[in-house]
Order: sequence, then C-alpha cells, then structure tokens
Amino acid sequence: MKKVLLLLFTTLLVIPAFAQHDYPSSEKEPPDMEELFSVKETFRYEVKYGFFKLGWVNVRLLSDTLYQDQERKHILTEIESNGSIPFVGDELDQYHSLFYVNEDGLPVESKYWKDNVDEEEYEEIVYWFDRDLGKVYYKEEDDTRDTLDLEDPATSGHLIFYFSRLFAGSEENFKLPVYVTKKKGYIYAENSLEKEERRYKPFDEPIMAYRLDGSTENIEGPFGFSGDFRAWYLDDDLRVPLEARVKVFWGNVIVRLIEYTREEL
Repeated sequence: MKKVLLLLFTTLLVIPAFAQHDYPSSEKEPPDMEELFSVKETFRYEVKYGFFKLGWVNVRLLSDTLYQDQERKHILTEIESNGSIPFVGDELDQYHSLFYVNEDGLPVESKYWKDNVDEEEYEEIVYWFDRDLGKVYYKEEDDTRDTLDLEDPATSGHLIFYFSRLFAGSEENFKLPVYVTKKKGYIYAENSLEKEERRYKPFDEPIMAYRLDGSTENIEGPFGFSGDFRAWYLDDDLRVPLEARVKVFWGNVIVRLIEYTREEL
C-alpha cells in the first residue's frame, strides 16, 4: 500500500485557508525557485483508489540546515496509511531531501532518506549525491550498498514536487534523472499552455489548472513509478500542485489536494 501512495505523490511532485483568500489566475511565466522559497507552504493530499481512501500525504519545507558545512533546504513528506482498511494498519513513513539550487536555477539533491517511523527504522533507505566525484551512493532496505554514476539534475524523485512547478503552464518539456531502487531512471514530462476547469476542496469555486502528461523509464518503487501519469497545477503565480493520476490494475489511483496554507516570508 505504501508503494501505491508513493507512486502517485511523485507526479505532483505540494496564509489561512484558500476560501478566505483570493489566488487569481496568472498569465505570467512559471515561478523560479526564489519565488517558491518566498512563502512557507504546507500541503495535505488525499489518496484514493476507487471507493477506497488509501491514506494521506503531507508535505512541508522545514528550516534550512547544515550538511557537510553547506546550507541546504530541507523538504519533508509524510505518508500516512488509512488504518481502517483491513490488513493495512496504521503506518507512517517520512521522506527527507536536503537540496540546493544549482547555477541553472534547478533544485538538486544532496541527501535523501526514508524513516520508517511506525517500525522505528530510521534512515531505512539513504541516497548520497557527490558532485565532486560524480557519484551517487546508496543504502537500501535490504542493506545492500553500491555506487552509481551521477547525472544532473540528479534526485531520488522527491524533488519533482518543486522541479515540475518550474515548467507547469509553459510549453517547455523536461527529462529528470531519478535514482531509486538501486538504479537510475528518468521521468519525462510534456507541458501545455492550455487550461482546464477543475474543482478542489480548498476552493469555494471552480479554478483553472494546467495539465502535465508524463511517462517514466527504468523506474519503479518508492518515489518512482512505472508507466504514464497525469498531473494538474493551479493557474496561479506558484503553480500549486493539485492532483496526480496513475492507472493501476482496473482503475486509477488519485491524489487530490484537500488542504493548503501559504504564509509570506
């Protein structure tokens, strides 16, 4: 079940409530990382498969931290299972990324790790990115360790949450190298200027959203997924991630935004 939750979240790559504020549509270019860092955001998504509510995804940017004597940004994603589903139980996993913005204005990873909180297994998975040597080192759940060649803008998938917002609502497509499950793969995305009317809980009225259509290559597992996907981003100045869909088995797993806060810094 946790892999299903993770599979969808990566396509999103997430102020008082929206109902109390006006977020007008914007014809401007997608935001850059400086604009995204100008606010403090929190996100909560609901994950559903048919009539089943699988769980929730919470995302927030934490305070800056030092990593190898360098200041880094710190994004945290929490995956909560729905304990009321038979044979699932209450599970909580936390996913961390320490990252910075490179000279091209793109977020790149320094360290990624998973904490299996409910089982008290911390740093269960770890990926380190060494740009001086051009290598990615990893430790997986089965305690296997190895090294891969680094290709920038390298990530373990987690940073697609920011990366994709830099292109949403444009005609610029992208390819993102992703290091996950002991190998390197790619996320491919096609963007469009076209908008669609959609409805979400944080809004009183219908909003307009940009759609992203994507696919993957050589990726599966946590913060990676296989096959085609689709995602939507709010037509505002920050391109807020709204929804992601991936077809699985006999239907679609859907991640939808249910809560969002924004505070100017």
